[in-house]
Amino acid sequence: MPSNSQPYEIHVHGDVPLREDVTFAQLEEALKPLWSYAGAKSLARGAASSYEEEPGLRMDAKAHVLHMCWTVPADEDIRQALEEMCMGLNELASAGAAIEISIYDTEFDEDESDEEAESRDDFIMLFVGPTPGDIMQVQRDMLVEDVMAVVERHFDRAEMQGIVTEVDKLFTQRFDALVNSLQVGRPPRGVGGHGGRKPRHLH
Repeated sequence: MPSNSQPYEIHVHGDVPLREDVTFAQLEEALKPLWSYAGAKSLARGAASSYEEEPGLRMDAKAHVLHMCWTVPADEDIRQALEEMCMGLNELASAGAAIEISIYDTEFDEDESDEEAESRDDFIMLFVGPTPGDIMQVQRDMLVEDVMAVVERHFDRAEMQGIVTEVDKLFTQRFDALVNSLQVGRPPRGVGGHGGRKPRHLH
């Protein structure tokens, strides 16, 4: 739970596809690290963002999607709550998804700070999914999109297939290392301890 004086403001943003059989009670339990951190006693009470224009934490039962656009005051310990949230959502997700975490330094005042002072703003990408392969698929797709956006300033997309192939090789190596490692139960941040299929683009 946040302290009385929170030096940060954290914004959680992303859409997580859910299995069709996921209930509100299951989602409430998975998101408990967040809404309990905010000082609420239930998801219904903790789902609202600090800003009225943001929808907060919302389950679309018809589309089977968790929509997240939620801001609350926070301290450094929010990172642990985020890790626990990812582990919970891994069990409910039907596919891989990225969650953007923006951390704003509310104590930093550019006008009043020394010239050498720097804001402690931070940005984190977390990933959730039913298997490591699903999570790596999202990471792969995001990386390809970023690389293509830079390279296509100089080359046509038809000329960039070799780059995509090299990116796929990197993720294939990572996936194979994960499968063959004794640390399969302790994968990278945001990845649950599951066995899983290889991402579909990786050969």
